[in-house]
Amino acid sequence: MKRIIGIIYLTVFTLGIANAQSSVRAKEFNLEKGVAIQGYDPVAYFSQDKAVKGNQQFAAVADGVTYHFSSAANKDLFVKDYKKYEPQYGGWCAYAMGAANEKVEVDPETFKIVNGKLYLFYHSWVNNTLNKWNKDEANLKTKADKNWMAIFH
Repeated sequence: MKRIIGIIYLTVFTLGIANAQSSVRAKEFNLEKGVAIQGYDPVAYFSQDKAVKGNQQFAAVADGVTYHFSSAANKDLFVKDYKKYEPQYGGWCAYAMGAANEKVEVDPETFKIVNGKLYLFYHSWVNNTLNKWNKDEANLKTKADKNWMAIFH
C-alpha cells in the first residue's frame, strides 16, 4: 500500500513539474496570439534554409507552446524531436538577449542557424541586429545563453 501511495505521489509531483514548465514556457516565449515564431514553420528553417509561413491545420503543441507548420511531414519531424527545431531564447531576438538582456520582437525572416540551433533577430529598415550579432557572435551568444537561463529557469 505504501508503494502504491508513493507511486501516486511521484506521478502527481512529476505531472505538476511538467505543467509548471509548460506554463513558464507559455509565459516566457515570444508568442503572437498564442503561436510561436508568428506562425512560421520552425522545421523549414532547417530543411529549406528559409522562413516559410506555417498553416494552423498543421499545428502542434510542445510543452505549452504552439507551432504551425507548412506540411504534415514538417509537423511530424518536429513532434519527434521538437527541441532540435525550436528557436533559441524562446524565439526572442538573439542579439537583444545577449547585448541587453531584453526580450525583443523578431522578424522571422531574419535568422541564422549555428551548430544546429535556430537564432532569430529583430530587423527593421534601419536596424538589422543579425549584422551586429555576426560582429561579436561568440561573446553575444555566451551572454544570451546566460541571460536566457536566468529568465527561463
